[in-house]
Amino acid sequence: MERILLARLRDRKHRVPADRLPCVLALALLSSVFVTHQAASQAQAPSVTVATPVVREVVEDDEFIGRFDAVDQVDVRARVGGYLEDIHFADGQMVSEGDLLFTIDQRIFRLSLEQAQSQEAVSRTQFDFAQAQLERAQELAQRGNISAAVLDERRQEFLSAQASLEGASAAVALAAINLEYTEVRAPISGRIDRRRVSGGNLVLADQTVLTSIVSIDPIDFYFDVDERTFLNYSRDAQVRGGALQMGAGGLPVVVRVDERDATPIEGALNFAENRADEASGTIRLRARFPNADGIIQPGLFGRINVPGSLPYTGIMVPDEAVGSDQDRRIVYILNDDNSVTARPVQPGPRLHGYRVIRRGLEGNETVVVNGLMRIRPGVTVNPQRVDLPPTNEGAEG
Repeated sequence: MERILLARLRDRKHRVPADRLPCVLALALLSSVFVTHQAASQAQAPSVTVATPVVREVVEDDEFIGRFDAVDQVDVRARVGGYLEDIHFADGQMVSEGDLLFTIDQRIFRLSLEQAQSQEAVSRTQFDFAQAQLERAQELAQRGNISAAVLDERRQEFLSAQASLEGASAAVALAAINLEYTEVRAPISGRIDRRRVSGGNLVLADQTVLTSIVSIDPIDFYFDVDERTFLNYSRDAQVRGGALQMGAGGLPVVVRVDERDATPIEGALNFAENRADEASGTIRLRARFPNADGIIQPGLFGRINVPGSLPYTGIMVPDEAVGSDQDRRIVYILNDDNSVTARPVQPGPRLHGYRVIRRGLEGNETVVVNGLMRIRPGVTVNPQRVDLPPTNEGAEG
């Protein structure tokens, strides 16, 4: 390089005075070093991937742990006492409302019904006789053949016979009901538990639990939220047009049961308790889900996702685009001269495979989404631009 410069300086077209030759030579060398350094810097600029953030309408959701419970559940008891005679179901089977489950020895109850029917027949005969006597007395009284006192006696006998007949008829109805209660039937449809009393045992009326039944489809899910979350939900429920205690207008929710199966079950919020628990400071909410296949059982745990905000326009970037600077979260913005600038941001929840940025971005910036470990603020980079899809299907979480 020095020989070339000297040769050009000695050339007639580039001849300079001898006293200025050292200065010109020094300037030429510095220019050569700068050009060489600039070329090397450009060649060593780190390659990064840049993109414009995804801007779309989103709804934030919150996740809670809860437990499934049956919509209806009944402990089956007999309404009359006696010895258990027959059992008409298999443990764990599905039963329908009205299905016969147990039979209590009916012989005593049949005899009681027959006895009540006999007493009713006697009372009806007495009633018919008293009625005929009253009618005859009324005819004689009109002709003046009997006194008013005798007529009053006949009327009293008729009313007494009428009351006796009504009591006998009630006794027949009661005996018939008790006989009917010897057949214990399913009060609801659902899955029945095991039998808790074997045949031949004495059953006490309204005390002995024979078995239990839980409804399966639909099924409820209960979970607890803190006071602040409850207030946020209540405000959003007013905008949606329904009270949170009544399900916020059927707010759609999803629940997941098995970690191995990510397929969510869709349902709706339908109830919230009307007061907070003073001990825990939480309020219990309930959602209802279809369970036609009967796989979900009462008592199972699950994870429910509830919309935690009204729809809004969200700015989202991949998780890889968010870096750390001590206690701050930052993203790198690409400038017009291919240098990068760190910008503090406030990240939000993860939605659609991206991280929501609550504050710090407008949505029109060019953000470094890959290669953050190779850059620092102010460095010049070699950007490779990509377009982010609306939903990052391949992202975990």
